[in-house]
Amino acid sequence: MARLCFPAVAQEPSATEPFWPRILPTKVRSMSELHHECGVAAVYHLPGKPVSPLCPEQGPEQASRLLPRMLLDIQNRGQLAAGITRFSPARDDLLFTHKDVGTVAEVFRLSHAGKRESLMQRLAGNAAIGHVRYATCGEDDSSYAQPFERHHLQKSKWFSFCFNGQLANYQQLRDKLMSDGDHHLTRSTDTEIIMHEFSRELSGDRRPLVIDMLKQASQRFDGAYTMALLNARGDLLLARDALGIKPLCYATDGSLLAAASESVALINLGFSSEQIHALEPGNAITITDGRMEVHTFATAPRRAHCFFEWIYFANVASTLDGRSVYLSRNALGVELAELERHYNQVPLDADTIVVPVPDTSKAAADAMAFHLGIPVREGLIRNRYSGRTFIEGTGSRQRAVQMKYTPLREVLHGKRVFLVEDSIVRSTTMKVLLNRIREEGGAREIHVRVACPPIVAPCFYGIDMSTIDELFAPRFLKENALTDEAQAQMAATLGADSLRYLPVASVARAIGLSEQNLCQACITGRYPTPHGQQLYQLAVNNSGRGSLGQRTYEQPAVVRS
Repeated sequence: MARLCFPAVAQEPSATEPFWPRILPTKVRSMSELHHECGVAAVYHLPGKPVSPLCPEQGPEQASRLLPRMLLDIQNRGQLAAGITRFSPARDDLLFTHKDVGTVAEVFRLSHAGKRESLMQRLAGNAAIGHVRYATCGEDDSSYAQPFERHHLQKSKWFSFCFNGQLANYQQLRDKLMSDGDHHLTRSTDTEIIMHEFSRELSGDRRPLVIDMLKQASQRFDGAYTMALLNARGDLLLARDALGIKPLCYATDGSLLAAASESVALINLGFSSEQIHALEPGNAITITDGRMEVHTFATAPRRAHCFFEWIYFANVASTLDGRSVYLSRNALGVELAELERHYNQVPLDADTIVVPVPDTSKAAADAMAFHLGIPVREGLIRNRYSGRTFIEGTGSRQRAVQMKYTPLREVLHGKRVFLVEDSIVRSTTMKVLLNRIREEGGAREIHVRVACPPIVAPCFYGIDMSTIDELFAPRFLKENALTDEAQAQMAATLGADSLRYLPVASVARAIGLSEQNLCQACITGRYPTPHGQQLYQLAVNNSGRGSLGQRTYEQPAVVRS
């Protein structure tokens, strides 16, 4: 059993030397919302087992047909690109990958029956892995879409893989690969780094099993990942990092194995909740020669599940690590109600209503309203077809928010509104919403209640917020202390009558896990890996130096006295 070995923290860089200057394209993604990097999925028809009734009607050798519908169910995790690699031993091209920029429906032509069927015939196979992408690094073009396929003459070295997460020690690994002058990287993404690390383990005359390859390579990884790998022998690898930062679950039914970042993708295939299991941190599933096994490939002294999965990212119908997303958000609403009772500053009369910001805050808003005994109303209607505001420039982004939400004057006019939001990251969306609710909706008062503590630190594990200066809350908080005065100042800046966040302790209570088993770095500044903590110190040193628009990886080091 291998132990996960995190690299030692490097010495403090000098003021004149760049520290981890991550090479990224000059194209800068605008930042108005919070977005996850991606989601993974996999299916496999296990030979010699009773054929599962969940297999496709076309036959178990076309299990790959299940992948597009699974990717649709985790589309919330990435809308920039999608892709599938299938394995078919009956074809000359044992592995075949189809991927492109666009939604799952666009990439796999789901709205066009003829084109969809032609593509699915090409993708037909008894095993497949799939991916949906929203990038935290790299260009918005099809070459960055996953899975990544590495061709080779030998079947054990010809593989495709996809990845959810981010390596905090990307630059160290990159520099080591490039140090001899004989290696070349074509993309600025840690996905390519992982691919080369796996290739290193397969080099020469070595023929390691996929689990042994992972055991060796993972000792060099500092960060978060879940991954799926499929090679031209038909070997499958599904793995989750030793801290369990990113979620991954799986289920089996007779001949069918399926896995995905979220349980909703398995539920909608027809698996029962009893059949669905979370893959334990540091564990991997392998299928070699048609035999499925579960291995422990790495260990860590703690768990560090990303708390934002329950608050924001995951589908509300999912269950992650045994904790329901819906019930966790409902519990956050109870916490908001208790907070309101404690302060007792806003009158709860016939003109008071609770309004959720669609869609991820609805469960919290419902619970808050119920426990306060006041009505909850849909005062904001979301246009689900308006697109993603994070791809727009600042001015266009504000217009996109206006297109995305429509305030209902019939609900809001003359009301005292508790506006419930799951989080405030950069505040662009919130400012526009408050203005529209007041001006167009006619609300008399707006009291913002946030079902999350303030976001005070960047994420280096796969969420697209990499610098302190892009965040809303830190400029108001001294030593990250959440005071009444600071919240009053934030409310005035946003244009709200009042603002209240949940305290950090509420998160663990709502999810039902201890703080020691959660990654709460973005609300505490305490990171579960050495390189994550090191990058945070770099972000702190560079805060306030006009680096907005650059990610922490791109910024030179600054040593402050």
